[in-house]
Amino acid sequence: MNSPTTEIIFDENLKVLTSMPSESVNLIYVDPPFNTQKVQARKRLKTTRAADGGGDRIGFKGQSYKTEVLGEQSYSDIHEDYLGFLRERVEQTYRILAPNGSFFFHLDYREIHYAKVMCDEIFGRDSFINEIIWSYDYGGRSKSRWSAKHDNILWYAKDPKDFTFRFDDIDRIPYMAPGLVGPEKAARGKTPTDSWWHTIVSPNGKEKTGYPTQKPLGIINRIIRVHSNPGDTVMDYFAGSGTTGIAAITHGRNAILVDNNPQSLEVMCKRFDPTTTTFRNWDCAPVESGEVRQVELSHEPTNRS
Repeated sequence: MNSPTTEIIFDENLKVLTSMPSESVNLIYVDPPFNTQKVQARKRLKTTRAADGGGDRIGFKGQSYKTEVLGEQSYSDIHEDYLGFLRERVEQTYRILAPNGSFFFHLDYREIHYAKVMCDEIFGRDSFINEIIWSYDYGGRSKSRWSAKHDNILWYAKDPKDFTFRFDDIDRIPYMAPGLVGPEKAARGKTPTDSWWHTIVSPNGKEKTGYPTQKPLGIINRIIRVHSNPGDTVMDYFAGSGTTGIAAITHGRNAILVDNNPQSLEVMCKRFDPTTTTFRNWDCAPVESGEVRQVELSHEPTNRS
């Protein structure tokens, strides 16, 4: 089998989608803007121990630490016609999906209900297979309502009677009460349900790129490993930090990643090997300190994940 290929495109995703051949992609995962009506930003910080006690934060056992801001990445998540923005892209998604292809649509509580009605219209209600709930336990707690600690992922199959589901490639999870199932089953573990517990990307972990709303590799790995075959083509047209591409090449799939946010391309230049990755409309050559990279697109960034 040939080595997987990765193509990263700096452009408007709708423009790219409309130019692609019909039935040419096996799996599409997207994590679009959630329409939070906010500017999403993420600072990259470095903390070092302050021996003289002159730091700006206190850590374990009262140790003083000094914080250094390494950079900040952001995007606007404010949309006047959010469903209109999504609809034309999802319509193209349906067109370019292979006959046995699947679409994974990652949103949260703000818009998921409206998005499902829209997808039912485009794909057909019978093509809705699952709603996956990704639950995590991180961040602050509300004192006025139940804190929102989950995202929603809709799974649609283009043909509800013919789609890829590699059951034997599902990663197994521990039993909550292993003593009730016997040692053999306990050692093997169980398959997950439609409720997935997985931590967010750790702010201080090696996986963190600094890109806002980066999704954990473990979630994307599971989707790609189970819902596509080696050699298939996987697409993410809200590529963000490029996690979908990392998962795709890890499991021997080809990847097409699209984003129109220059910060996204800067991150992906660091995550992917430019000698084995095809970049369109973008040069990964280093920019001298103090210079601004010149890009061809002048519109506002809309992509996020």
